[in-house]
Amino acid sequence: MSYENIEVRVEGGKVGIITLNRPKALNALNGPLMDELGTALKAFDTDESIGCIIITGSEKAFAAGADIAAMAKYNFHEVYKQDFITRNWETIRSIRKPVIAAVAGFALGGGCELAMMCEKRRPKYSCAGSSNGCRNRS
Repeated sequence: MSYENIEVRVEGGKVGIITLNRPKALNALNGPLMDELGTALKAFDTDESIGCIIITGSEKAFAAGADIAAMAKYNFHEVYKQDFITRNWETIRSIRKPVIAAVAGFALGGGCELAMMCEKRRPKYSCAGSSNGCRNRS
């Protein structure tokens, strides 16, 4: 399946990786991205060859929170009634395989909530023991 707001791949035949891919919006969460994320998570969950799933973003931003530009079109009642980005929270919680958030950069608001919903959260970078302050952990 092809996606517009995420990239999906398998590494080592056992690890499903979902990369949030809205770089111009710092991976801000909107309805289409959350729908795609839910679909990809379900697909990996039903694939018997996949042992765990990793959700990640870019080096600059895991996810910058809800897409305020998209929300500006709606009033409070519409956002609340449509479960703007939260309609897929239950999908994420229903995944039976371990879901790991590989976080680099911003994880603000809903992005932080997304990371916290995963079983494990791991920084993609560590600042310990390097001459330039950070080293890649992936």
